Amino acid sequence: MQKNLTDYIFKNDVLNYESHLNGFTDSIFQSFDSKSKELNLESKIDDLLTGKIVNFSENQAAWHPKYRRKFDSIIPTKENKSKYKNVVTLGIGGSFEGPKLLIESLNNDNSEINHIFITGSDLNEFKEKLSNINPDETIFIVSSKSFTTDETLETLKESIKWSGNMEKFIAITANKEEAAKYNIKEIIEFDKEIGGRYSIWSDIHLPALYCPKLNFDARKFLKGGHQADLDIQNNNDYLNFLKTLSFSDIWFNNFDGKNTRAVLSYSWKLRSFANYAQQLEMESLGKHPNQNSEYKNTGQIIFGGYGPTAQHSYFQLMHQGTQNICADIIASKEETKSLAYAQAITQAKLLSFGAKNLLKEEEKINGNIPTNLFLLNTIDSFTLGYLIATWEHRTFVSSVMLEINPFDQFGVSAGKIFTKKYLEDNGG
Repeated sequence: MQKNLTDYIFKNDVLNYESHLNGFTDSIFQSFDSKSKELNLESKIDDLLTGKIVNFSENQAAWHPKYRRKFDSIIPTKENKSKYKNVVTLGIGGSFEGPKLLIESLNNDNSEINHIFITGSDLNEFKEKLSNINPDETIFIVSSKSFTTDETLETLKESIKWSGNMEKFIAITANKEEAAKYNIKEIIEFDKEIGGRYSIWSDIHLPALYCPKLNFDARKFLKGGHQADLDIQNNNDYLNFLKTLSFSDIWFNNFDGKNTRAVLSYSWKLRSFANYAQQLEMESLGKHPNQNSEYKNTGQIIFGGYGPTAQHSYFQLMHQGTQNICADIIASKEETKSLAYAQAITQAKLLSFGAKNLLKEEEKINGNIPTNLFLLNTIDSFTLGYLIATWEHRTFVSSVMLEINPFDQFGVSAGKIFTKKYLEDNGG
């Protein structure tokens, strides 16, 4: 009888992981593992971490692991006595999701600073969010890798008119020449080899340093990410943990009709982690299938949010509906006495196995949702860095198995091209 991976456990100093993966057997894992050897998975991991070319469509390396190695050169974060009451970050995609996740996850009464994120092209967002603040007390951080992103530039133009003082603008970009065109005096540059969805490891995390009571330590954050890099190279247990995540994602997506995965945080601090994971996975793995690959379904659909809220919205479909779904549940062991933690443990088992008692016939639930349970020992800068890098590694392992490039995003570019054409044709 084949053994289901429903009781696999991985533990280290950062997290505990439990698999509740009904249908994903040890023999399936071994089959995938054999395939990973054919595809030289471990060699490709080394290529990524040592700065070799891994983004073949753009003929360049992916340098986010390189930036994580710089943690020793980072001066430990000190309390920043900002003279500004309002910090406005203009950015979208990774320039928005990363800093927002940091600020929410590590917030420790940040009432001294009003931090505002403006992301879109609808100027009503700009007007609404800045309607009651004083320009003299406001600094703008403009985060854009290319500095050609339409949404960010439209908002930047409005911000310049609203502020009237270019001394109150900081640009963070990989394209210094474009930023200079807007007469921004302070420009912080990072390398083009860092993709937008990986840019949190660069100075894109700067907004978090403008929050004086934030428990964010950039050095520890980078060190946490670097530790995950060390583990994937040197710790076979950690590598098998990542393989379990990746192989099961691909198997459920390709052979069990489960094309969707809910990422659910049962810690309020990590309420935006699902949004971060959604961009990372769907932008990295949302590609055409490789014609030589046996896996024709690439990335899963990722959605989710704060677990206790989700229980009162779409959990009804998950428990009794007809859709095929997987789930990731994340909680913190610092909160073991909380209702949210109890819900995380309970829901992981109910989603995976259902229930045989306490329920009437019409109340019975499906119990057919394979679930990964992640229990973090704490939530701090190091742990958050380790968690994000672990999710990146999960995604990279999947990309190798699928034989696709996780570092380009031509589908995103297509929208920009046709929007520009529309505006040109219609006098925009």
